[in-house]
Parts: sequence; C-alpha cells; structure tokens
Amino acid sequence: MTKQTAEQYALVAAGTVIVALTAGGFWLSYAHLAEVAGQHGLRSSPVRQWAWPATLDAFIVAGELLMLRAGLRRLTDGWAIALTATGSVGSIALNVAGVSGAGGPGAEPLLDYVVAAVPPTAALLAFGVLMRQIHQLVDRPIGRMGPALDEARGTATDAAVHAAELPAGSSAQSLEPQLREPDSKSRGGRPAGATVDELVEIGRIAVAEQGKVTRAIVQKAVWSKGLTVSGNRLTEVMGVLRTEFEAASGTGPDRD
Repeated sequence: MTKQTAEQYALVAAGTVIVALTAGGFWLSYAHLAEVAGQHGLRSSPVRQWAWPATLDAFIVAGELLMLRAGLRRLTDGWAIALTATGSVGSIALNVAGVSGAGGPGAEPLLDYVVAAVPPTAALLAFGVLMRQIHQLVDRPIGRMGPALDEARGTATDAAVHAAELPAGSSAQSLEPQLREPDSKSRGGRPAGATVDELVEIGRIAVAEQGKVTRAIVQKAVWSKGLTVSGNRLTEVMGVLRTEFEAASGTGPDRD
C-alpha cells in the first residue's frame, strides 16, 4: 500500500467517524429538546413537541450547509457563521437549561447538565473538524491527473520552452544551467517570489472556474493577485494549462 493510498483510507475513515458523530450528537440534542418542549406546554401535541426543536436546529443545518458551500468556493460567509453559532449556542444553552425542568435550579446533579451539554457540543466540534479538512483540501488544489504528473508535465514544458529559445547549434550542456536556474530569480518582468508553479496554480484555479483556458482568463487571474507576467512567461504557463486541459477533457482547448 502506498503512502497516498493510506492517506486516502485514513481520510475516508475519519470522514465517516466525523459524519456519524455529527449525526449522533444532533439527534440526541434534538430528542432532548423535544422532551423539554413536552415538559413546557407542548405535551398535549406530540407533533408540535417534535417539530419545535427544528425552529432552533434548522439554523444549525442551514448555517453548516452555507459554510460548506463557502468553503468549497474559498470564501468566508459571515451570515453562515452567525447562523451556525446562534443555533449551536442556543441548542447547548437550552439542552442544559432543560435539565432542571420542574425540579427547580440546583435540583439535579452536575453530571446531568454535562450529559445534556455533550451531544450539541460534540456535533458542533465535529462539524468544525470537517470544515477544517475541507479548507485544507481546497487550499491546496491539485490537477486532475495528480500532483506527481502535474509536476512532471510542468518540468517537461519548461524544458521544451527553454530548448526552443536556444540558438541553433547550442549543445545540451548549455541547456542544463537554464533548467537548473532558481525559480526565485526575476525574469521577464515577473516579480521575485512568483514561481512558474505559482503562476500555473493561479491559472489552474481560474480555468477551473471558467471552464475554458485562454490567455485573457489566465492573465486577468494573475493581475488580480497583484502580480505581473511577461508574454514569454505567460506562454510557458499557457503551455502547461493547455496540456492539462487537453489531457483532462480529451478535446482541444479554447483559444483566444
């Protein structure tokens, strides 16, 4: 078993546990709130008793779904966070407050309050862990063919571009220093620190969002990051992106 396969199995197992924990905590919290509603005016109507917790927990579900959508789009949704926080804090507070019931404050052991608070708290923490994993995945996007193939393809494209720029009669030895030149060196108007891989990554994200690969789309994405790119360097980046696009779709890319 390779390291990548083991990591995938571990991620799937962790995701299953997190989802099960979230569902279990949510159900226990919902059921307890239904009991609290029955003790305070809704016992005569079981339907309303079991529907009442939804007026609070629905905020959690809506907020978590919106946060998931925002995370996949690399955005921060303030309203989604506010909905999730309001619903979760309210659920924990009402679960704890509902322990005393008609017995009055202080009539129940401390452990009863802990038992009531654990399910909604566990559901909230489990969702937080899930969102952290999603953010880690979307913050480091990889090509559809895998990171190893993307890196190899980028290296081969760089080599082909440099070879084409060599004068006729240049030897292979004269090419090697150019290939080994650090990416951090400023060339062609590109600011120091913006490597070819970084420019390709910016373009890859823009191409994935637009569904096509053109120089205008990639150049606009680079400019939006406060970077500049020369025509030659943009050609390098487009060569990598068009190769990936063709390999992934099996058709020729859109040309500008």
